[in-house]
Amino acid sequence: MNNKKKAVFNWSGGKDSSLALQKVIQGNEYEVIALLTTVNAETLNSSIHSIPLEILEAQADSIGIPIYIVRLPTQDMTGYEQAMEEAVVHFKTKGVTHFIFGDIFLYDVKKYRESKLSPYGIEVVEPLWNKTSKEVIEEFLASGIRSKTIVTQADKLDETYVGCELDRHFVESLPANVDVCGEEGEYHTMTYAGPLYKREIKCSLGEPKKRSYDIKLDDGTIKTFHYWQVEVTAM
Repeated sequence: MNNKKKAVFNWSGGKDSSLALQKVIQGNEYEVIALLTTVNAETLNSSIHSIPLEILEAQADSIGIPIYIVRLPTQDMTGYEQAMEEAVVHFKTKGVTHFIFGDIFLYDVKKYRESKLSPYGIEVVEPLWNKTSKEVIEEFLASGIRSKTIVTQADKLDETYVGCELDRHFVESLPANVDVCGEEGEYHTMTYAGPLYKREIKCSLGEPKKRSYDIKLDDGTIKTFHYWQVEVTAM
């Protein structure tokens, strides 16, 4: 008889998400029935990490857990809450009682998640919660999961940091004002191999390009963010 708690894992395809999922699988407490990922409906890239849908699907297939895609209409995340509410209702009917995330210490983010999920009787689970960035990056480096940087915040990390293997050398090369886990959005990654995966995700990375996005903030103002980004292509 399966007494595991039924859960959905909120999947970004990056290092923290991968480390958290690996810990959940090893812990054997939860039955993860889906990897939930949000993508831009126009580009079909993930909303934060800009990982193409075909790579996200390849990750899920290699991990062995079905992917559940939430398509968002615009880059500035308009419609996010409604789309996520629909997903929550869907999974509630499947008997899901827990939503799992890979956050570390962003308290406002955790509080927001809890405020949206608790009315549905769904509990937020954070396997990496309240660890320091140093502890998490050390755990990641020891996990065997392999990852590459695919996006950097341009005012924090230049184009030389994009497309790099996330290893000890990369971590030690980060400027002092950059969180080693990129927890403030300084860089984003894509995992492609390691114990989490049954087979390596084959892909190629293009040349870094500078891109700008207008994001609507909580106070209603629009702020432009600049990033260095590489295009990821499945092989």
